Amino acid sequence: MRLKIEGEGGRIEHSELTFNGGLIMVGSAGGKSERPVPLPCTSPRALGGANTQALCVCVDDVDAHCARARAAGAEIVEGPTTNDYGPDYWADRTYRAIDLEGHHWWFMQRVRESTRKT
Repeated sequence: MRLKIEGEGGRIEHSELTFNGGLIMVGSAGGKSERPVPLPCTSPRALGGANTQALCVCVDDVDAHCARARAAGAEIVEGPTTNDYGPDYWADRTYRAIDLEGHHWWFMQRVRESTRKT
């Protein structure tokens, strides 16, 4: 975690996560906004669990990543599984976790590239 800004009662107003040179910004839904047109943010928990986004992050070793996430207290709803989409496509190894707001995060490791000629 690069940055964490807490609001009243420990609420996460804004946070920044870094990964392999990339930046992912995360915050709690329903916060204050100074924008002229506020973002229409809501949490899956407020919508009965409906998925409001789909985010997939590529990692080098999905099994080790999942073990670290589990040890840190992440809710792992699908453990690492290999998905082979056939020789014309690719194979990957993926797991899924749910954050405190109810967003689903997929972490993927490509284990075979496509053999398809373009």
